[in-house]
Amino acid sequence: EVQLVESGGGLVQPGGSLRLSCAASGFTFSANAMNWLRQAPGKGLERVSYINSGGTTTSYAASVKGRFTISRDNAKNMLYLQLNSLKTEDTAMYYCAKDWRVVGGLPRGYWGQGTQVTVSS
Repeated sequence: EVQLVESGGGLVQPGGSLRLSCAASGFTFSANAMNWLRQAPGKGLERVSYINSGGTTTSYAASVKGRFTISRDNAKNMLYLQLNSLKTEDTAMYYCAKDWRVVGGLPRGYWGQGTQVTVSS
């Protein structure tokens, strides 16, 4: 089955950096676009970043553009998110996701258990 396992989260001070990883299995990773999502306390899921199957096209939420970088290694079935210049408002559970979309106000697709990023001084 589809399995997505996020790691790399932790506690970091404002201005700090983290690199999140997502290990994918159970599907043809190289044929799938991927996403990083996040959910802050009391908030809905937000798409932070997108990357196409070949890794040649990326997009970012305005709130993270210029600070976060999404990448992938298809040979290793790995997805990454580099988080730089972290702000307290980046605090959230971060998920990698396959086939993510919202249908009728409900999130659809596949995502993992998440990894917690906490930005605090």
